[in-house]
Amino acid sequence: MFINHELINSLLKEAKNATDKDIEKVLEKALNREQLDYKDIATLLEISDENQLSKLYEIAGKIKNEIYGNRIVVFAPLYVSNYCVNECEYCGYKRCNKFKRRKLTMDEIKEEVMILEKMGHKRLALEAGEDPVNCSIEYILDSIDAIYSTCSENSSIRRINVNIAATTVENYRKLKNKGIGTYILFQETYHQPTFTKVHGKCVKNNYDYHLTAFDRAMEAGVDDVGAGVLFGLADPKFEVLGLMMHNAHLEEKFGVGFHTISFPRLKKAEGMDLKDFPYLVDDGMFKKIVAITRLAVPFTGIIMSTRESETMRRELLKYGVSQVSAGSITGVGGYKEEQDGKEVDQFKLEDHRTPIEVLKSLIKDGYIPSYCTACYRMGRTGDRFMKLAKSGEIHNVCTPNALTTLMEFLLDYGDEELKLMGEEFIAKEIDKIENENTKNIVINNIASLKEGKRDLYL
Repeated sequence: MFINHELINSLLKEAKNATDKDIEKVLEKALNREQLDYKDIATLLEISDENQLSKLYEIAGKIKNEIYGNRIVVFAPLYVSNYCVNECEYCGYKRCNKFKRRKLTMDEIKEEVMILEKMGHKRLALEAGEDPVNCSIEYILDSIDAIYSTCSENSSIRRINVNIAATTVENYRKLKNKGIGTYILFQETYHQPTFTKVHGKCVKNNYDYHLTAFDRAMEAGVDDVGAGVLFGLADPKFEVLGLMMHNAHLEEKFGVGFHTISFPRLKKAEGMDLKDFPYLVDDGMFKKIVAITRLAVPFTGIIMSTRESETMRRELLKYGVSQVSAGSITGVGGYKEEQDGKEVDQFKLEDHRTPIEVLKSLIKDGYIPSYCTACYRMGRTGDRFMKLAKSGEIHNVCTPNALTTLMEFLLDYGDEELKLMGEEFIAKEIDKIENENTKNIVINNIASLKEGKRDLYL
């Protein structure tokens, strides 16, 4: 299998002897935009000196700005079912937990989507537990239809990313035919002994089948796949190298690696005790692995959810994060329940800000909140997206579209404060566009938005 445990352990052992000079050489290599190998990554994971950490963060920030500029994609999760047949030690959905299980009807999904659309969202991540009876692939496909068909005034969901259990080529082909964006699956842990331990007698406890899910998805024609590790299950240094080996495997076999990588940290959930997990990741290590990942896979999107605090998320935006969730609810039917004033008792989030509050914070920090889904709809996915990103031309498409979608949000959902600060910010960002033709397109698109047109993009 392509996750070479022996090699990873050897690299990590060797890296423990890395000198300051060794680390400086790798940082210089990253600064010069040279491709890092596994040994380089293992060496960076040993950084502890504050000056070297500062340099690491600085380089990660420069790389992120060169590729993504100051754009930050905004999305929200939508949980449709909490039925699950598994007994994963770390998860509140596990079968032995006794609470009222629920899956949304199509009408309830549409109601949730209407609420999300009124919050300004255009991009959703559909989430569900694993239960082939109560949450079949047909149910997921119907849910996708329900989401795409739901329109609220001028708004609709333009991209659905899907996070469901590993499945077959046939089922991935069905998802592709429904027009999904990214297929997301967390390996949870690349350390096979830990994977086996935490999944016990689960249906999920098939390391190789889970690991090769992206192979089957790509064979089925799904262009974009999004990976992730639940940091806290095993040695985080091992996990980072596992992610890199997985990415390299996909690049070698399919010509393109991960579209995104998510960084959830293990949090308290129903029926588990954090004391049982010896590899919990502290803030220092967490920031370091995000920055190192940005150096290692510079063109891959990095996602940070509301599991992390506002403070942590704002800091990590400087080191590599390019996508954030906003206004998230992680309970099934949670958006409606919150609107009705009912308590939603799924795992607790750290960042409780509304989308408007998140957008105000992003703009104050100099970022363009983006609701753009143009690349997905124009076929700029998979290796086509990566070629555009690596050419350096992605700015000429993504920045104009980000500014246009931000103005669309301001007009339809912004409060007075956000409208004032947002329009001033957009004007300044338009002035920075060097290509006069592109600048004029953005100016004309914004004028058209103010006249009532919607969904304009390059």
